[in-house]
Amino acid sequence: MRLLEPLVPDPQAPLARLHPIAKIVAALILMLALFITVDLVTSGIVVGALLIAARFSGLPPRSLATRAAPLLIGAASFGLFNALLSQSAAAGAAVALRIIGVSLAGMLAVATIDPTDLADALVEHARAPSRFVVGALAAFRLFPLFSREWDVLGLARRARGIEADRTYVDRIRAFPGRALGLLVAAIRRATRLALAMDARGFGAQPCRTLARPRALTLPDGALVAGALVLALGATSLSIALGTWRPLIAF
Repeated sequence: MRLLEPLVPDPQAPLARLHPIAKIVAALILMLALFITVDLVTSGIVVGALLIAARFSGLPPRSLATRAAPLLIGAASFGLFNALLSQSAAAGAAVALRIIGVSLAGMLAVATIDPTDLADALVEHARAPSRFVVGALAAFRLFPLFSREWDVLGLARRARGIEADRTYVDRIRAFPGRALGLLVAAIRRATRLALAMDARGFGAQPCRTLARPRALTLPDGALVAGALVLALGATSLSIALGTWRPLIAF
């Protein structure tokens, strides 16, 4: 399952060097601008800007396109459904672009953030509970193991004659049993990891310090300001052209 393997950006890329909090806030601003409206102009401008930003993310274009393929298929399906329901191709395209924009903003923000940097930022700036943050970081670090365990489970089940994946029908039939095995293995590993982390003092709260403090800088503020200007500019242009349509009519 290659989709479970995390994307690894170039750490020297302009977007990858920025602060995790700044990238999350910028993505939330763009998501909010797309969430409150359903129109082609706002969605089209934001999606175009995100595609340009993807070139500076440091993510391999082929890997990014592969991970985004399910999102594109889902967006196209929703767009087609809305176009048939409303009998308007423009409405369907607006819905599809809106979904693509929201998904792409989140993907660029998450994929360009190192999990350790995000954990440090949440504890330092968001004042998140360290116990929760360290646990989430450990879970994220173990996430790539799911891909390898999925393959190992398949090999073991085929060796025992339980399943065969020669055709797509066989793979669909084998999915529930293999998914259950993966879930059981994940719970067992999580239990052992939790006990080990508590034994090593990760659950202790007093006198906890930060090993890698990182302050917000001017480029981080410029990213948030740029996202705000983009959201307001795209919305203002859509209102001026008369195409802006709120998601919920007041």
